[in-house]
Amino acid sequence: MAYFDVASSVPLHPVARQALVASLDEGWADPARLYREGRRARLLLDAAREAAAEAVGCRPDELVFTSSGTRAVHSGVAGALAGRRRAGRHLIVSAVEHSSVLHSAAAHEAGGGTVTEVPVDRGGAVDPGVFAAALREDTALACLQSANHEVGTEQPVAEVAAACRAAGVPLLVDAAQSLLWGPVGGDWSLLTGSAHKWGGPAGVGLLVVRKGVRFAGQDPADERESGRAAGFENIPAVVAAAASLRAVRAEAAAEGVRLRELTERIRARVPALVPDAEVVGDPVRRLPHLVTFSCLYVDGESLLHELDRAGFSVSSGSSCTSSTLTPSHVLKAMGVLSEGNVRVSLPMGTEAAEVERFLDVLPGAVAGVREQLGAPVGPRPRTEGAALVVDALGKRCPLPVIELAKVIGDVPLGGTVTVLADDEAARLDIPAWCEMREQEYVGERPADRGSAYVVRRRS
Repeated sequence: MAYFDVASSVPLHPVARQALVASLDEGWADPARLYREGRRARLLLDAAREAAAEAVGCRPDELVFTSSGTRAVHSGVAGALAGRRRAGRHLIVSAVEHSSVLHSAAAHEAGGGTVTEVPVDRGGAVDPGVFAAALREDTALACLQSANHEVGTEQPVAEVAAACRAAGVPLLVDAAQSLLWGPVGGDWSLLTGSAHKWGGPAGVGLLVVRKGVRFAGQDPADERESGRAAGFENIPAVVAAAASLRAVRAEAAAEGVRLRELTERIRARVPALVPDAEVVGDPVRRLPHLVTFSCLYVDGESLLHELDRAGFSVSSGSSCTSSTLTPSHVLKAMGVLSEGNVRVSLPMGTEAAEVERFLDVLPGAVAGVREQLGAPVGPRPRTEGAALVVDALGKRCPLPVIELAKVIGDVPLGGTVTVLADDEAARLDIPAWCEMREQEYVGERPADRGSAYVVRRRS
């Protein structure tokens, strides 16, 4: 079985396993105690903090360990906002942040604060100028991920951090996806990470608050971890997390070059092997191990099951794989196709032969799903009608787009097809289909049920 989903979680690194087992016998005592066992535990905790701080690029006394990456984000956002309450209650986030950041923003807004969501381009990156323009006199905090978790696009953190610094606004960087590849550049103020993203054990996150940044923790007071992460430290897990981060960093330079070549191979060959497939995300400024593509007329959940049966574990941002039946907020913000979405994130050590086998299997898996869904396979005879209405109410992705594709050839050039659909994904996927197939998306209007999406035939 080829595990190609390390953007979700990385298997425990061998160094982490060794460190975890070894510290179970040495790091069980209370590091706040002065007796021998406590001093021994304190030495392990301090050494882990120093190692993690060196990898991040901060002072050891600026870094605390939390119970997860999500907890680090929630604590970081809440503490920074509270610390700058006198400056204002305005928060800035990008439209493609991890859900932990967006959930923090929603909680802030529900509590009476204001939030500005900065849009991204079709590659998934913010424009530093647009981000800077969102800064206001009452802005208390800005948040920007270092790299996107779904499409791998790297954000212009250094440029945004410079603009925030000039405005006197702290910038929090969610570095969960990028820390294994290197420290985050730029003059950021707060940073978060998650150990299971780089091969450490789950249940360990880190939060960095630079000296001089106003911060007021919002949890009940606790003496541990500078009052920013309550509870008894899980020293064996913390030691394993720090050890694995140091280990993967030693491998990162060489592996990054090798994995980038493999993902470039996927980026180049998927559109050639699979008709009507689109690779998404920035082709240059991206993580070396991650590539994402979407296939027209494909149910994302069915495609993932087909690939799983063929021996490949991959992920998807398709609404078909979500319990909410809504498309990924990342793909939605980018304005790209969400149906048949596949994210491939390669672990260190992936062999070229495994990637070749994936490329051999993929076309057949896509074709099989399309056949099951009755997707169009060739041109249809054209009729004389200048307009058609397709009733796709009650049908879920990708069926509304499939029905549109089946009949677009039935109207003459300049004629229109109106698709009636009540699936939220249609709002994203029909315009994306038009762009891919060089048709004109006229717009959306309310219908008795759902919405009516109008497409004009241009080719």
